[in-house]
Amino acid sequence: MYKILGDYHTHTIYSSGFRKEGKHATGTIEENANVALKNGLSTIVISEHGPGHYLYGVRKSNIQRMRDEINRLNEIYEPKGLKILLGVESNLVSVDGKLDVEDEFLKYTDILLMGYHYGATPKSFKDAYGLYILNPISKVAESVKDKAIEINTKAYLKALDNYHIDIITHPGSKAKIDIREIAKKASRLGTALEISSKHSELSVESLRKIKDIDVYYYINSDAHKPEDVGNLTKGIQKAKDADVDFNRIKNIREIR
Repeated sequence: MYKILGDYHTHTIYSSGFRKEGKHATGTIEENANVALKNGLSTIVISEHGPGHYLYGVRKSNIQRMRDEINRLNEIYEPKGLKILLGVESNLVSVDGKLDVEDEFLKYTDILLMGYHYGATPKSFKDAYGLYILNPISKVAESVKDKAIEINTKAYLKALDNYHIDIITHPGSKAKIDIREIAKKASRLGTALEISSKHSELSVESLRKIKDIDVYYYINSDAHKPEDVGNLTKGIQKAKDADVDFNRIKNIREIR
């Protein structure tokens, strides 16, 4: 038996980019919070895509509005046992480990997540080639696969140097990486890796590769609609199949 303490990766209609609100994720902050409370969670993180994602990124002009909304909702939900945190799922946009968030943006947030996503705007042509052109090519051309993994891994490692990242989301799911190198550095820095209930990574195979590394995890839903908030079934099963030590999973408590 497992007690889910929180879901640290959920999206709302603020993940809209330059599209009409509601096209990417369908729920409001309060709708996500209601489901979290109903499911017995004590924490939920609202973590929209970083502003550098041209399709689904949160508008910079909305971050203050989100902060104010969450502050107001916490006055209602904290007495009921639920804490709402404002996060951002920032995008890796540079081979030098730059993210699409600045200090002025981050001052409104409680927690920083980082992931790799197609659709994020690279910093330069070099970054576009290294992160967003080479990776698709590497999936069909074995000759550049190792080079792509090397570039991706270095970018992740540099991002860990450049920012205080709390969680790396779905590491290796969209761009292949050396997961052992990432896990070792994350362990040293106290950064957690996400076991996604939505994406392929971390997979059972990847989790087994890093089983001997003392790194922390979060199992998250990556919910894009309220009814998926707190649905961590697939992630929990992956952790069980890989024989992960559940004491390392920060938002799950094993009940014996």
